[in-house]
Amino acid sequence: MELKPSKIVCVGLNYRDHAKELNMPLPQMPILFLKPVSSLIGNNDRIIYPKMTRNLHYEAELAIVIKDRVKGLSEKEARRHIKGFTCANDVTARDLQNTDGQWTRAKSFDTFCPVGPKIVKNVDPDDLDIKLYLNGEVKQSSNTSNMIFRVDYLVAFISQVMTMEPDDIILTGTPPGVGPMQAGDTVEVELSGIGRLKNQVTA
Repeated sequence: MELKPSKIVCVGLNYRDHAKELNMPLPQMPILFLKPVSSLIGNNDRIIYPKMTRNLHYEAELAIVIKDRVKGLSEKEARRHIKGFTCANDVTARDLQNTDGQWTRAKSFDTFCPVGPKIVKNVDPDDLDIKLYLNGEVKQSSNTSNMIFRVDYLVAFISQVMTMEPDDIILTGTPPGVGPMQAGDTVEVELSGIGRLKNQVTA
């Protein structure tokens, strides 16, 4: 699976069950941030544990891949401009996120955006089981029906802010159960109807 996005747009706090876990109010509109393209890796590639962090976390996510150049879409128009869906892991240096008070450094290291294993078109993105396995143990388990802002709304909303280019990726937020990974761990993100994204963490 080869993608050449111009940008990776991410949505924070987009699962009702995750907001409840954090005891935080539901956002009134999507919270957006960016990951650099240099953070992108594929299935079976290695996640590098940077020396700058001591608290590296996994975040299982549904990823949207954009099909063509779009700007200012409505919700009704959004779906026909989606190339497909895949699995993603929004790897985060949690200690740096807490220290900085914003998210750029914590989410932007090389290898911090595993995506794969394939792009699937014919699924209902608003009703997919999503799970994360750490060394074979389930750590996150939810369904995309728990998303506060659904796929079509997110694509339209983001396109109102910025022009989306072919292969641009949108990460749609993570369910509850995020936690730490260590060097040597194997982390897998699974979405029903799409497959399983597998990566190993290395020092």
